[in-house]
Amino acid sequence: MESPPLHANDPYGEDSPTTTLGEQDIIYVDFDQGDPRHPTSFSLTKKWTITLTACIFTILACASCSSFALGYASMIRDLGCTQFEATLGLSLYILGFAIVPLFTSAFSEEFGRRPLYLVCALFYTLAQVMTALSTNTAMMIVSRLLAGTFGSTGATVVTGTIADIWAPKDRGLPMSLYSLSAVASFGLGPLVAGWIEANPHLEWRWIQWFHAIFSGAYFLLVVVYMRETRIAIITASIARKMRKETGSDRYHSRAEDSDTAKGLKAMLWVTLTRPIFLLLTEPTVQVLSLWIGFTWGVLFCLVESISPELQAVYHFDIGETGSAYTPLVLGSIIGFFASRYQETLYQNNVARKHQEARLYLAMAAAFLLPVGMFMWAWTANPHVPWIIPLLALTIFMIGAYILYFVVFVYLADCYGMYASSAMAGQSLLRNILSTTFPLFTKQMFANLTYRWANTMFGCIACLMVPIPFLLYIYGSDLRRRSAFSRTTLETEEKQTNLAKV
Repeated sequence: MESPPLHANDPYGEDSPTTTLGEQDIIYVDFDQGDPRHPTSFSLTKKWTITLTACIFTILACASCSSFALGYASMIRDLGCTQFEATLGLSLYILGFAIVPLFTSAFSEEFGRRPLYLVCALFYTLAQVMTALSTNTAMMIVSRLLAGTFGSTGATVVTGTIADIWAPKDRGLPMSLYSLSAVASFGLGPLVAGWIEANPHLEWRWIQWFHAIFSGAYFLLVVVYMRETRIAIITASIARKMRKETGSDRYHSRAEDSDTAKGLKAMLWVTLTRPIFLLLTEPTVQVLSLWIGFTWGVLFCLVESISPELQAVYHFDIGETGSAYTPLVLGSIIGFFASRYQETLYQNNVARKHQEARLYLAMAAAFLLPVGMFMWAWTANPHVPWIIPLLALTIFMIGAYILYFVVFVYLADCYGMYASSAMAGQSLLRNILSTTFPLFTKQMFANLTYRWANTMFGCIACLMVPIPFLLYIYGSDLRRRSAFSRTTLETEEKQTNLAKV
């Protein structure tokens, strides 16, 4: 039974959250509709401040990932490490992105989003300092693993923050901005790092120092501007405050008495096992994870190989090869605007095609990816102007951005309340493949040559062209057979039937 809002005899007055009487006269603290303390009722200024603050972490984490490769030459000289050991610094950073998100979602459920941002931003900065001060190979490798561990928050928790504060109908632009931050930063990092490496007074250590400086500034930004956005944490905080100020233990948040309050151990078990289960049993998750995992693996091979290939073919210096990563940024920006058009297509066709209305641009991306790979493979030679292979990289990156965005929103629509587990499953496979691919890049290009290795990638990409078309045709049937996505489908059908009535 609902009780009236607390008034004169209550220190919280008319502005307090609605309280609901439950069993044994426990008063549950809820928000009134439109309460400005509810995350979805934050002002637009506050929402965009939180969104941009979160996305900056994404930019820093992804830029640091790719820029590391531009400092290989001076780092190998200074630390006396091998090319393979230098590559481990890149791969283990990505490994942090693969494994740690399986844990961080449970921690954000238990302790809130803001504490996770604060802790991870601080230790991410310290890990960057550790990399910059590395005196041997082991120290460098460990520091990069730690940086990936704490930086992974910038690639995972951000999506939860956006979902907390934006209603589903308003999430398109914030999610597109997040995707742009994640994908474009892979080109932005090397673009800057190439010129730092080219300066003999700076080189690889100052690539890391620049990341440490910006990460430290970001930590201060989080302290000032980031706010807690998880409703369960906010209501639990209000309930504790009410118990303290009234001296009554009757005030509770629903999260405190729910099954999820049984402990962190239970939540960790679910967040660790469910993504893997979905990855192993759900065809939709499997094919999309394989597709984007392969694409991201190729992307990291490009991050490793663009610089040496352009130096060998066009005699670019290290600064110029850094500038050659501009197409990765440009392709991401074009993909961003294309994703806005995809939203228009979705709105116009969702009533007829439901979740599969998310896949129109993915069908185009399925062709852009192999076209970009084949062009890069066969135009990077001294007889072709350097601008042509850079155009090929732009085409590839447009497809990669579209794929990244579509996979995210399509899985979210298909799996509803299990969306975070589905996306964690694809993130796990995507980042494991991204960790693995760079480890054999040098040997592969040495044995096959750049032309035939990239041709092989293009041929594999051709085999994946049917994926979005098959999902467009058979996606609803696959969801109907899935215990996880059937609930979302049944709700959708009920809404359709009600609309007809």
